[in-house]
Amino acid sequence: MDIENLQIWKLGVKLAKDVYLLTEKFPKREVYGLTDQIRRAAVSIPSNIAEGKGRSTAKDFVHFLNTARGSVYELKTQLYIAREIGYLTQEDFSTLQKRIEDLSHKIVAMTKYLRNNK
Repeated sequence: MDIENLQIWKLGVKLAKDVYLLTEKFPKREVYGLTDQIRRAAVSIPSNIAEGKGRSTAKDFVHFLNTARGSVYELKTQLYIAREIGYLTQEDFSTLQKRIEDLSHKIVAMTKYLRNNK
C-alpha cells in the first residue's frame, strides 16, 4: 500500500494544512515562536507516519507511529496555549481538538494492528 492510500497519513496531511492556514491569523511577532512550534508539531505527524511506513519492518513502523502520537500530544498542548492567550477561538480550538483526538485513536488502532500481525 502506498502512503497516499493510508488514511492516517491523509488525515495528518489535512490537519497540518489546516493548522498552517489557521496560524496565518496569529500575530506576526509569533512567527518564530508559537506559530513555528505549532506548525512543526503538525507537520511532524504525517512525516513520521510516512517515515515509518517507508521502513522495512512493522516494529520500525510502530516506533514512528509512537513518535507521531507524541507529536499529536505536543500539538494538542500548543493549541491549548494558543487558545489561552487568545490566538484561537474556542470554536477553532474545539474543531481541531476533535480532529486530533480522532487521528490519535486511529494511530493507536494502527499500532495495535501492526503489533498483533507481525
